[in-house]
Amino acid sequence: MNKIQAWIAAARLRTLPLSVSGIIVGSSLAAPNFYNTSLFWMAIFVTVGFQVLSNFANDYGDGVKGTDKNREGEQRMVASGIISPKQMKLGMLVVGALTFFVATLLIFEAFGMDQLFLAFIFFNLAIASIVAAVRYTVGKKAYGYSGFGDVFVFLFFGLLSVLGSYFLFTKALHWDLLLPAFAVGSFSTAVLNLNNLRDRETDAEVGKRTLVVKLGLDKAKKYHLFLLVFGMLCALSYSFLHKTVWTQWMYIIAFIPMLLNIKTVLANKQANLLDGELKKVALSTFLFAILMALFH
Repeated sequence: MNKIQAWIAAARLRTLPLSVSGIIVGSSLAAPNFYNTSLFWMAIFVTVGFQVLSNFANDYGDGVKGTDKNREGEQRMVASGIISPKQMKLGMLVVGALTFFVATLLIFEAFGMDQLFLAFIFFNLAIASIVAAVRYTVGKKAYGYSGFGDVFVFLFFGLLSVLGSYFLFTKALHWDLLLPAFAVGSFSTAVLNLNNLRDRETDAEVGKRTLVVKLGLDKAKKYHLFLLVFGMLCALSYSFLHKTVWTQWMYIIAFIPMLLNIKTVLANKQANLLDGELKKVALSTFLFAILMALFH
């Protein structure tokens, strides 16, 4: 594996569709032609940047702590020695700085100089996103090691992503938007839960106290069931409240692989077999976002 391939692998491209799902949902609910706007594409760039930064930081944090030594799934670059910790830290700095620069442009594109208070709020949200991306596994008090990863994924992938992108377009919020935000947040958290189910034994061995490790296998499976069912009910409730016709419920197609995933997870007895299920739920969430954008 050459260096370019190694950096691409560290970026974990398969996680990117999930990261932009909330932006697609929030933007589409805010503006019919959202895909023709610079706001949307800058928001996509920023979200992808935060995700890549998080992936680099996760690779670095778990690598230097020895967490990835015997992990299942994709090979990690720092743990394998292909990318040194110093090089990964530099990569995090470059991605973080570029993402923050585009986030600043996005904020001033949305609010200009006339709404400085709102710009200030989003400016701080951008800083919080960078801190959250890095602190998941980096540092002595990394929240991913104490079971709080699920909370941050739900907040940043669901609430901030959906509600934040909607607000960029409209400068307003409505309570019913919590439903699609909860849906995306729940689906995204389910992907993290699958990751932690797969790595449960190795995480426990190295002291990584994910929520799965804390709950135990049986409760973690039930938690997974709750996340997906709750997310689907939230999405359906949003459509019911808006009395959309049946053709605007096309996004439920994305629920089929999620239901199959629930069956697979509940019956699973071999953790490494769950690796392929991450992609299934992540792509189903992305499909949900696309279909909701097209038919809501």
